[in-house]
Amino acid sequence: MTRSIKMEGTGIEVEAKLVTVMPDELHRLIKKKLEGAGLYPEQAQEVASHLVFADSSGIHSHGAVRVDYYAERIAKGGLTLAPDVSFERTGESTGIFHGDNGIGQYVANLGLKEAIAMAKEAGVAVVGISRMSHSGALSYYVKQAAEQDLIAIAMCQSDPMVVPFGGSEIYYGTNPIAFSAPRKNGPPIVFDMATTVQAWGKILDARAKNKAIPDTWAVDKEGNPTTNPHDVHGLLPISGPKGYGLMMMIDILSGVLLGLPFGKHVSSMYDQISEGRNLGQLYIIIDPKKFTDIDSFKDKIETTVAELHEVKPATGFSQVYYPGEINQLNYEKHQQKGIPVEESIYAYLKSDLIHFDQYGGKGAFA
Repeated sequence: MTRSIKMEGTGIEVEAKLVTVMPDELHRLIKKKLEGAGLYPEQAQEVASHLVFADSSGIHSHGAVRVDYYAERIAKGGLTLAPDVSFERTGESTGIFHGDNGIGQYVANLGLKEAIAMAKEAGVAVVGISRMSHSGALSYYVKQAAEQDLIAIAMCQSDPMVVPFGGSEIYYGTNPIAFSAPRKNGPPIVFDMATTVQAWGKILDARAKNKAIPDTWAVDKEGNPTTNPHDVHGLLPISGPKGYGLMMMIDILSGVLLGLPFGKHVSSMYDQISEGRNLGQLYIIIDPKKFTDIDSFKDKIETTVAELHEVKPATGFSQVYYPGEINQLNYEKHQQKGIPVEESIYAYLKSDLIHFDQYGGKGAFA
């Protein structure tokens, strides 16, 4: 499978070669590579499940493209292989899960289990994850809560790479947020977004595929809009001041609130790759049964979905989808028919090479 792409502003047309990989094979390859880097099997299993979920959902920016980076950080001691994790209950419906800089997906999932149990008991849970590594796609976590008839919100901070509204230097990270709610007759509604026009992982995905990006996503080192993913030196907040406000809120709730580094003080993904990142994440889990009849709640969600589908589509659109629905449709299709993976990433996963030694010491836009 190939896809012809013209690099805007260069006149060069390239082909992004893709191969179709079944989910089980992709999971096996990722798990093996992470174990080869030194990660324990239980943790490698969780990370691989997370990355396959992301790729299946069409969120390739948080899928197999991340394995090389994770493998390098693991091999160079940039996270705790056997983290001394603990859950500190700070109130009837609040707590902090201490991650000891373990690999993000494993730590965040353990913290999620505590938040879900607390929400079922107290009706609401606000749980912070303190000191962890990069945790991937937030939709993975909130979907699990919704599958247990809970409403979930998750947010996390990330390293500085966004030009604040009206500024010319980076300060905040892409600081994503996700939401989920259970349905009666279908998979949960799951909505996941960065507070930038696009997540940094989308730039990485474009780089891997030699694909041009829209000039509304990012700026170059002079602060000018760019279509070349290799020239990106600053991302732009979604909807200008509105996205800027959201990313500040997320930084406060997942960083400042937990006593962690914030804003421009958040650790770089690549620079100190042999050191822990001390990142934060926050869950807000709500049990709808404490507020309303659960069957009535889920019926109204079904009605919402049906009514959105009935909205007349605008010119150029075939249908109105609920937020996150396209990712769910991707997931169902790719679980059955296989996941498109960039050929060079697939070749790396099949090789004996642990990592390319290409990230350590580099800046945010490596």
